[in-house]
Amino acid sequence: MAFSQSLHKSQIPINCHLCDIEKNIKWKCLECELLMCDNCKIKRHPRIKNSINHKVIDIKDIGLLSEELDFTNIKCRDHPGQTCCFFCKSCNSLVCPTCESKVHKKHDLIEIRDAYNIKKDKLKTGQRKIETNKDEVLTKKGHLEKLKNSEYAKYTRVMRNIKNQEESLKQAVEKHIEKIRNEVDQDRKTVMQSIDADLDTISRSMQQSDEKNTEIEDLINSTNSAKFFHEVGRIENSIDVPAPKTKSTYKSIPDFVPGEIYQSNVGVLQSKNSPLELSVSLNINKQYQTELSHVSDIIPCLYDKSIFMNSNLDAQLMRGNYVGNNLRISSLNIKVYGMALTDDNDILLATGKSRIQQLSTNTGKITDTVYDISPLISTTVHVTSNNKVIIGAVNSEVQYKVIVMNTKGEYETVYGHNHHNQPMFNYPQSITSTDNGNIHVVDYYPGSDRGRVTVLGQGGGIINTYTGHTEINKDIPFKPTRIVTTPRDNVIVADMDIHTLHILDNNGQLLTCYKTKEIGILCPFSLAFTQKGQLLIGCTRPKGSTTKEAKIYEVNISEC
Repeated sequence: MAFSQSLHKSQIPINCHLCDIEKNIKWKCLECELLMCDNCKIKRHPRIKNSINHKVIDIKDIGLLSEELDFTNIKCRDHPGQTCCFFCKSCNSLVCPTCESKVHKKHDLIEIRDAYNIKKDKLKTGQRKIETNKDEVLTKKGHLEKLKNSEYAKYTRVMRNIKNQEESLKQAVEKHIEKIRNEVDQDRKTVMQSIDADLDTISRSMQQSDEKNTEIEDLINSTNSAKFFHEVGRIENSIDVPAPKTKSTYKSIPDFVPGEIYQSNVGVLQSKNSPLELSVSLNINKQYQTELSHVSDIIPCLYDKSIFMNSNLDAQLMRGNYVGNNLRISSLNIKVYGMALTDDNDILLATGKSRIQQLSTNTGKITDTVYDISPLISTTVHVTSNNKVIIGAVNSEVQYKVIVMNTKGEYETVYGHNHHNQPMFNYPQSITSTDNGNIHVVDYYPGSDRGRVTVLGQGGGIINTYTGHTEINKDIPFKPTRIVTTPRDNVIVADMDIHTLHILDNNGQLLTCYKTKEIGILCPFSLAFTQKGQLLIGCTRPKGSTTKEAKIYEVNISEC
């Protein structure tokens, strides 16, 4: 079929390979690789040596060739005289009877056709993955090109702002310099006027003194005694010349003290990462309706088609087995605050007690574990990729902690107070971890005004806090419920009040938000990923509702 499609598209006529005349090709010999017309198939092809054993097929069936491959005549590479009869799954190779008797006696042997189908399915899966990866790479390429253009535009804007600041600073400096120059000029005038006034006073006083001195000198040198006695009394009464009255201090021209130029006055560069904008899309694959008030937690099992869910409002823990598009439910009356899946496909339960319990998915029995946090009690539980157990805990004084334990139940790290001895948590509701070692805690006390996601580093402190989207949560505060790590090591947080998923990177920085209401998913509460990468969303009932019809959605999610 692939060949015929190619032939149709190219419109290039092909003659029969045997007569080289007839263009109406009907047959193909798989051994000779010859294309033939009806006449040559009947008359000429049989003349070829051993052609009686050749397989000739209709060209319309070329696309179906894989279904009719001959697996009965594959020669063994190790024993040329033998024909392969089985495929050894243990050794991943074809085997003949001799191979089987000598090497593969107790190995897992299957029919060659079955092995072929398994391998073919695996290759097709690989092809689909390649195509998916290619689409994702193309999408990422588009985002990177968009980011590159954005950064070029940002560069132009930043350089323009720097230039504008340069001009503004120049103008401001010139204006200020002109101002202080004028002030100095004015101060000079004032100071000089003050000094000149006193100099004038002194000059007049000196002139008076000179005149008085001359008058006295003339009287002393007078030879007219009558005139002397007639004038001497007047001169004696006015002989004192008052000292000139001048200021005791004078205003001085101010000195110029150069000011410091700081970065804050000129401007500084603030660096921040530009996370690649995600173009997340969600498509509903399946949906199920439960008889729960809400789905507090949801966990898909590793090795069978079943999920565990709980509703702490209804104090019920349920197991659902997929039957078509329905869930066959079995339930257990127990109040659970948090669940986590172990590598052994068992489920850890935080039941509000000091010791974490374990539910066997095989037997359904609940037993105690080594994870004991006495005298505290548990609020939630999480298992990391390296099998450490992280527990949300509270003590009798209503102080909340997050405790990291190893597989032996020994404490490794306890998060409770920061470096200023202030509490780090209000109520750890849900916990997840990422490959970079960070722990992400949904910190929200039920009924409070708002919540947050607190990101804990391996050093024992808080490295980031996410309090919601500035626009989306502007009118309705961020009240997170559950959190999960994605296959790409990002995290998704459910915000049920605004029907939104917040997607953060593994350091708690916002990447994007997705409004689930746009695809009909209301009040998302709990989250989990299946082994195949689908996202499970467990919902709750709207505020004020008393129904028990909480839904579970299985969605395909991309770019996350």
